[in-house]
Amino acid sequence: QDIGGAGHGLYFCDPHSPWQRGANENTNGLLRRYFPKGTDLSIFPEEYLDAVAGELNDRPRKTLGWRKPSEVFLELMNDSLTA
Repeated sequence: QDIGGAGHGLYFCDPHSPWQRGANENTNGLLRRYFPKGTDLSIFPEEYLDAVAGELNDRPRKTLGWRKPSEVFLELMNDSLTA
């Protein structure tokens, strides 16, 4: 289904089918390294949660040729400034 006319499809995973949500399940596994399942996140300072988010969001990605998202972002910004 096209959402908002942007040419992007929308896909809903089937319930109880984690293999259809690969990136989500991978992220959950990475989060478990910091917070065991059932952990009350309200006991952690916001600064710590931000630091964990920063680490996870700036991991090298296979889809980016094992570059970090921040590296790709800076490259795109530099390219747009020199274009």
